[in-house]
Amino acid sequence: MTIIFLVMGLFLLVFFNSSITSWFQNSDSNLDSLYIDAKKKVMVQNETAKFWKPADLNLITDATLKQEVEYGKDLIAHTAKYLGPNGSVKQITNGMNCNNCHLDAGTKPWGNNYGSVYSMYPKMRARSGQVENLYKRVNDCMERSLNGQPLKEDEREMKAMIAYIEYIGSNVPKGKEANAAGIYDLEYLDRAADPLKGKALYNAKCASCHQINGEGILAADKKEYTYPPLWGKNSYNSGAGLFRISRFAGYIKYNMPLGATYENPQLSDEESWDIAAYVESLDRPSKDLSQDWPNISKKPVDHPFGPYSDKYTETQHKYGPFKPIKMEKKKMEEAEGKLKSKT
Repeated sequence: MTIIFLVMGLFLLVFFNSSITSWFQNSDSNLDSLYIDAKKKVMVQNETAKFWKPADLNLITDATLKQEVEYGKDLIAHTAKYLGPNGSVKQITNGMNCNNCHLDAGTKPWGNNYGSVYSMYPKMRARSGQVENLYKRVNDCMERSLNGQPLKEDEREMKAMIAYIEYIGSNVPKGKEANAAGIYDLEYLDRAADPLKGKALYNAKCASCHQINGEGILAADKKEYTYPPLWGKNSYNSGAGLFRISRFAGYIKYNMPLGATYENPQLSDEESWDIAAYVESLDRPSKDLSQDWPNISKKPVDHPFGPYSDKYTETQHKYGPFKPIKMEKKKMEEAEGKLKSKT
């Protein structure tokens, strides 16, 4: 009996020693994980604290200017109510709002915001090969993202939108980029983005708002979209910036599904690329782009329409992989730079 107790005691000692050791090891691992998570959280908080914030409309003392800026904000947020198919001012757009692409009326960090617009315009744009002012920039969106007609420079609506964009970005020095302005540049994948993977992800994560057929959901008043169409006749056309897959992937990464932010994304990078590939693979209105990119060597690596100054196909330019294109583009630019320096 004594021997049995001794054996049992030895077994329990070994068992508890092993359990205690394992507990401490797991505890150390958990503490390390908690420390890393806390450190990451602090880093993100420090980063987001530096993000651009729009100038406060409540600080406008000039009553006339305030009225114009507030009207401009409403036009950005509810464009279709004024300029859509059932618009109260004109009927010149597809029913989407500027707000559908420029979130929170163009103020959300990495939400395609207007933080750097006033500070950087007028500026040279390779797409047109010209120096563009804000009137041209706004009308680009009218004709491409809203698949509509341009406004005249002296129209009240154009002036109001410009006044709003200029005011909220007036706290950024001229020639400087605002922090978290525009769209986040995601790292390129080592593979092509996959529309088939994207379709499954879209159906699981996006279709409840944008619908299986991508047509979106109209508001009760039938004047604007609660959730905009992502393809089809009422969506942005083939000339819109978001038709470039890198732009769409970067846009949804920190904004979609609804509620996602830079601090709390809901999609991985790969998921973002694949969803973008699926959305951009589907039909939408086309636009004559024959006057775009007069210098074809300046086309972005993901511009989906040729001709190109490199050997890669339209399919690879649309879906990737983009790293080989980027490397060749860099070599060509370096060779061009050396040639210029010799002359």
